[in-house]
Amino acid sequence: MNILVTGGAGFIGSAVVRLLSEQKTTNVIVVDKLTYAGNLSSIKLDNGLNSCRFYRVDICDENKVLEIMRAECITHVMHLAAESHVDRSIDGPGAFIQTNVVGTFNLLNAALAYWRELPVTMQEQFRFHHISTDEVFGDLPFDEGIFTEETAYDPSSPYSASKAASDHLVRSWHRTYGLPAVVSNCSNNYGPYHYPEKLVPLVILNALHEKELPIYGAGNNVRDWLFVEDHARALQLIVTQGIAGESYNVGGRAERTNLSVVETICELLDAKRPRAGGASYGELIRFVSDRPGHDRRYAVDPTKIERELGWRAQESFSSGISKTIDWYLANEAWWRPIRERSYAGERLGTAGWAKP
Repeated sequence: MNILVTGGAGFIGSAVVRLLSEQKTTNVIVVDKLTYAGNLSSIKLDNGLNSCRFYRVDICDENKVLEIMRAECITHVMHLAAESHVDRSIDGPGAFIQTNVVGTFNLLNAALAYWRELPVTMQEQFRFHHISTDEVFGDLPFDEGIFTEETAYDPSSPYSASKAASDHLVRSWHRTYGLPAVVSNCSNNYGPYHYPEKLVPLVILNALHEKELPIYGAGNNVRDWLFVEDHARALQLIVTQGIAGESYNVGGRAERTNLSVVETICELLDAKRPRAGGASYGELIRFVSDRPGHDRRYAVDPTKIERELGWRAQESFSSGISKTIDWYLANEAWWRPIRERSYAGERLGTAGWAKP
């Protein structure tokens, strides 16, 4: 297999690349624009088994992507390239429309042109896998149900709206043009190599720097948490065994409030890296004004992928968050340049406070 991974230097994309690169029967071709969250040190370009080839290309460049597909004889596309942080989408939605909507449109056009050139046997094998988010389903009340593949879309933020639009584009290219496409929607990922603007790595690194640990509102918002390496295994199954035209929800069955997540991180850090003087990291917690349009709860039902593809999350939240903290403690060389040169933990998303 020759698998093209867009956004392969990002958080989830790099986990996919690391997994696929360990397999002798798979050639991995990474396309990434290398925006602020892209990091080549997150992937192994040569792990001794087979090379991972890298192209610094914007997915909006349809002709260049098509050229790469032809040159590399691509059999599967895993589309993970996206702007993904809700707070940044509030401050600057234009980049999310350009990459997530226009970029997906151009990538679909390139994939369709390439697919139509293939022999029939290769057309049947080809898959375009679009990786999306549970945020497209919108706000879920605390005591009401769970997201399934049939849940209606109701996005709340510019980010989730852009991902909803890209999901619809992918499905329409399958239904209208016959492109063999599949969609997956995942819950909140966490784990190694996570750019520290998201809750888990932000709290870990702020704690290590003795900085405040900000929690939006009262910290009651609930998310389902999924260890990124479990997600990567699910994505590999979907792209190779998923049925064209279908969608699959991928969740960790690990709902937690944001406050509970932060408290758990503090308790583990108290044991793994105690503060001077014996103080608890929990004393650094501060409640701050809530994010505009902050959805109360996301909860994903992974029954379909468990039943049809045999996937199960291997990490509980307890084991996964412990491994994540251990990784950040052991890999300062990866995250310190980011904190010092790119993002020091400042709050984002404040533009939404202004009335339109």
